[in-house]
Amino acid sequence: MSALPRLALTAGEPAGVGPELLVRLATMPWTAGLVAITDRDLLERAAARCGVALEVLDDDGLPHTHTPGRLHVRHVPLAVQERPGQPDSRNAAHILTTLAEAADGCLAGRYAAVVTAPLQKASINEAGIRFSGHTEFFAARADADVVMMLASPELRVALATTHLPLHAVPAAITAAGLERTLRIVHRELQDKFGLAAPRIAVLGLNPHAGEAGHLGREELEVIEPLLAKLRAQGMQLLGPLPADTAFVPAQRARYDAVLAMYHDQALPVLKSEAFDRTVNLTLGLPFIRTSVDHGTALDLAGTGRADPSSMVAATRMALDLANRSGSTPA
Repeated sequence: MSALPRLALTAGEPAGVGPELLVRLATMPWTAGLVAITDRDLLERAAARCGVALEVLDDDGLPHTHTPGRLHVRHVPLAVQERPGQPDSRNAAHILTTLAEAADGCLAGRYAAVVTAPLQKASINEAGIRFSGHTEFFAARADADVVMMLASPELRVALATTHLPLHAVPAAITAAGLERTLRIVHRELQDKFGLAAPRIAVLGLNPHAGEAGHLGREELEVIEPLLAKLRAQGMQLLGPLPADTAFVPAQRARYDAVLAMYHDQALPVLKSEAFDRTVNLTLGLPFIRTSVDHGTALDLAGTGRADPSSMVAATRMALDLANRSGSTPA
């Protein structure tokens, strides 16, 4: 039996660039077995649009070594054939089935990790299915408390809140929620990234981290007392830091990861400097999940011009984490 990890790949929104990203990925050498969980005909059509020669093989569930230009597929049929750039809500069940099969396969030990291509949340909701994203779906499937982190080779950013409207963020910043998040980030930096004593910078919610209460009291009443409590238990925590200076080089040398209070507080910094090298990770799951840091790029779908760099980075990180943890399928 091969000792190489098996990685599950999902294609995301069939009408987006996801299928083309998987096709590009399959042309590259990988020290792993790759299994795409999607519609085999969808991949063949994507390969034709990209001008890529791809041999699609039915997955037999056995370990195998990836060969460039070949891709094993666990077939999940589409409800209707995709039209690039035009998501169809009738394919919502197909998308969710691919995610469920990937998650269940990881939980059962058939895959060492799952790497997800982007999907279109709106088209799933339009099918009458409540869905807020990959992160929340996998958390529910695994019955786990999770944290979203985006990471590049130079910077790791975790989020205290994810897909919330800005007006709802302050009420969501609670001591209990922040403690849960920081404990997950701390543990995962140790377990997944091999940092024995991780240093985490925590951003303030308000401008200038509240400026001693003059620009908001969340820092004084919630964030600072919690950080003091966790420091007393041995965690290395900086902050709360003003977000506008937390990413300057002198500050970055002081920490291994950042906890931001909301989605757009830190991610613009990360994406502006490493968009094609940034990976979305779900921390706290009992398996490894990575993803691209971009959307479905409907304007590029079907053109064969989608840049696979972020998908490559996500696959490389999943493989690195699997090798570090020794995760190989049973």
